Formats: sequence, C-alpha cells, structure tokens
Amino acid sequence: MHQQSPQRRLSSWPDFWFGDKPLKHVVLKMQLGDQILTLEPFPAGIPASMPPPPAGGPDLTALLSDELLLRILAALPDPLHSPASLVCKRWLRLLGRLRRSLTLLDWPFLYHRLPLRFPDLTDVDLVPASFASPSSCTATGGGVLTRGLVSVRMDPHAEPPIGGCRFLPTDVIDRGLEALARGCAGLRKLALVSAASESSLLTVAGECATLQELELHRCTDLALGPISAFKNLQILRLVGSVEGLYGGPGVTDIGLTILANGCKRLVKLELSGCEGSYDGISAVGRCCLMLEELTICDHRMDGGWMAALSFCENLKTLRLQSCKKIDTDPGPEEHLGSCPTIERLQLQRCQLRDKRSLHALFMVCESVREIMFQDCWGLDDEMFRITSIGR
Repeated sequence: MHQQSPQRRLSSWPDFWFGDKPLKHVVLKMQLGDQILTLEPFPAGIPASMPPPPAGGPDLTALLSDELLLRILAALPDPLHSPASLVCKRWLRLLGRLRRSLTLLDWPFLYHRLPLRFPDLTDVDLVPASFASPSSCTATGGGVLTRGLVSVRMDPHAEPPIGGCRFLPTDVIDRGLEALARGCAGLRKLALVSAASESSLLTVAGECATLQELELHRCTDLALGPISAFKNLQILRLVGSVEGLYGGPGVTDIGLTILANGCKRLVKLELSGCEGSYDGISAVGRCCLMLEELTICDHRMDGGWMAALSFCENLKTLRLQSCKKIDTDPGPEEHLGSCPTIERLQLQRCQLRDKRSLHALFMVCESVREIMFQDCWGLDDEMFRITSIGR
C-alpha cells in the first residue's frame, strides 16, 4: 500500500474540507446561537479588498460627568491605568487625578507638567531627578562613571579615584520645589535633596500643611533650620552621607538639637550617616516625647551616645542598620541607665564583634521582648549568652 507523504496530505486538506467551493470572496460567520459555521459570499458589487466597517461608535462616556467617570476608572486595577490613559485626553486627565505616588526621574517635568498632570499627589520622591546629568559631570574634566541615574567623576590620580556624585544647582531645585508646593498642596510624604535654600523649604512647609513624612538627603545642620515650619511632621529621615555616593558636613549635635526643638511631635526618626554624641541623642529624647521608633543607620557617632537612650521615655522600637560599630566607649555600666519602654530591638547588617558594646546595648534594652539579628557579623555563643540580660 502506497503511503501518501505528509506534504501532499497537508496540501490536499482544503480540497477535502471545501470541495469545489472556492475560498475567494467568502466570509466566515459564526452563529453563536446554534454554533453553526456557515460560508457566505460577498454581496454582488462589493470588492473583497474593501475594509470592514468601523467598529467604533459615539463616545458614550461623554454623557458621564467627570466625578462619575472618575469613580469608574478608580475601580480599574493599577496595571490597567497606563493603557487606559491612552484612550483619550479626558481619560488621561482623569487617571492623572487618581495617581497618588510618584518617583520623579526628569527634573524639568516638575515645573512644566507635573502639577497639571498629577494634581492630587500625596507621595513624591525627588531624589532620583536631583542628580546632575553625565554631561555636566564631563564638563568638569576627567572620566565619568554612570549607573542608572547616578553619575560620579573619576580621577585616576586621586585617592580614592572615584569622587562623589553631583547634584543640580540650588536655584534649579528651588524653582522645582516652589512649583511642586503650588501645584500639589495635599502632599503627605516628600523626599528631596537638602541643596534647596531655606526660602524654598519654607514655601513647601507653608503650602503643604498636611505634610507628615519628610526625607532629606545630603542633610546638614544648616538645612535643618526651617524644619520647625513643618507643623504636622511625624516621620523624619535624615541622610547625612552615603559611602561611595556622596559626603558632606553631615548632621552633628547642633542639627540634632535644632531638630529636637523644632519637631516635638515626631513619632519615627531615622538617622543615616549622621554624626553626633550623647548631647544630640539626649536632646531628641527630652524634646520629642512622642518618639516611638528610632532607626540609626551607618552612624558616625562618638562614644557614649547609647547612654542617652534612657531619655527616650516612650521609645518602643530601636533599630540599628549597617553599623560598623555600636558604641566605641559606652562608659561604666552604672552610668548607662536603661530605657524600659523598648519592646523590639532589631540589628540588621551590623558588626557585632565588640562584646563590651553589645553588652551595654542589652543593658540599655533590658526590658526588650523581641530581638532580631539579620545578616550580622561577629556573633558567637558568648554573644548569645549576653541576651539573657533581657529576661
């Protein structure tokens, strides 16, 4: 028996299905009622190449008010907001009103289009857009190392060869902050580089009266001068320097004292890359009576700062992150004191090889109920025996 090749068998299938019916000038139509597939020719006089009639009709959403259509669009899942904004200009404008959080990548967009495009923002991060462009770094001479939005200068003859990153000029940042304050008065959270002048920060504080959370990068003592103008501030994060990215004068006891007297309603405080000592931490404890959570990250504080934690009478969570040292000189145990309200102690990515400082830390947190070690170095059996202090 001769077996037909697959190629010939496939080529003969149309003849089997359609027989002598030509495939030219036909339309496939599925009748959904009885699920019968029929083949109908085009009416006489209509060319086969004619495009199908347009499926679109009148815009029925034009009959809806903005408020009603906004409620409908708000029911869409977040991944569908971007495709839906391409339907028409009206949908684009209304979906912009639904946006609450934004990370800015292009600074000119801030004072040209952002207040009109997203008028109801409550959370804005300006830090990624505050870095200077690679071209401005190249203009100063030398090579440039770029990763993402950050560019740093390179000088093979310097030590270290990689310098700090550059930020936008102060006047540019001032104009952007003033435009943001005028266009987004309902802000509740803001992250920015403290290269802005005191007047622009006062403008933000005056226009954005509901601002509750503030994050200041490359912060200095002088930048904390207008901090008292933020009347409803409850969460504050200060970043003095980031190793390998940028440095500066940072925050010292002077800045911590200004902060303590200006932000007495603070509930959460994070100090990253900041300096200071016993005086600054004790000032925060005495003035910020509502402080419940304190995070200290990669600190440069002088020895003895830990004894000041006893002044934080309402502190419930103490978190240490990326600290190369805890306290170089905690002092005698009888002068340490304790903070009996601390319930949670969290140690993340810290060097814990100094048994004396770790023992002093547990003495201060003797009433702790929960201890977390995450990616820490230097722990051994003797270190874990010290935790028995917090019975």
